[in-house]
Amino acid sequence: MHDLADSVESMEQLATAWRTVALDRDPDADVRDLPGIAVRWADSRFAFWNCVTLTDVGAGPGLLERRLKETAEIMRSKSRPGFLWLFEDLLDDDARAALDTVAEQAGLAYAFPGTGMAGDLLPVPEPHHPDLTFERVTTEKHLRAYADLNSRAYGFPLDDGRDGLAGSALWKDGIHAYLGLHDGTPVTCAATLEARGRLFVLLVATDPEYQRRGYGEAVTRKALHEGARATGATRATLHATVAGAPVYPRIGFRPNSPIRFHGLMP
Repeated sequence: MHDLADSVESMEQLATAWRTVALDRDPDADVRDLPGIAVRWADSRFAFWNCVTLTDVGAGPGLLERRLKETAEIMRSKSRPGFLWLFEDLLDDDARAALDTVAEQAGLAYAFPGTGMAGDLLPVPEPHHPDLTFERVTTEKHLRAYADLNSRAYGFPLDDGRDGLAGSALWKDGIHAYLGLHDGTPVTCAATLEARGRLFVLLVATDPEYQRRGYGEAVTRKALHEGARATGATRATLHATVAGAPVYPRIGFRPNSPIRFHGLMP
């Protein structure tokens, strides 16, 4: 178990940031705060924009069972797949022990793990990497490159990733989104979004052919540097994949709650 306040912060940052990105993707997105459940569902082909998270603190097995059944019903009502983001440390010990069984009974399949992270680390120095130049996302061409990097890194079809970002005014102005270019070719990307006075890091990705060269860390530092300079934020949060988790402590992030991603069973 980590500090409960950090885990609550991690969940609330997701709910805040994903409200913004879901409504950017579709002004009529399903954005609701139900008892114990936050729905942030754009019904996009880009599955990360279709999100449900549990918001109870200290939920026991009985409450967890009810929440997961309701979550599965919400997800079944949608035309596109998405994920339940479940912050484990918000459950009590008995609910954590019963989680696999209760999720299966609700019709939810475990997809992959993640980790919430945060830190009072801003500002960070303007980064430099000898292989990269940085370019802010301001055009549709930039958006397509950003989407394609995420699709290649996370295994989405290219058209699905493009569906998530195409035409977005937010990503060309309201979000501090950056591409890292190697010899003029976009190979890595990261973005920060202001959420409740913090910077939320999202959609960090590196082309699989260019990984393990420090590119992801460099472009994340760039997005943090520019976001902090624009907003004055001093704290940042993010949700890391297994691949990204070793990178972020080098910047100053500390892990908090483990996250479990679940989708509907086939």
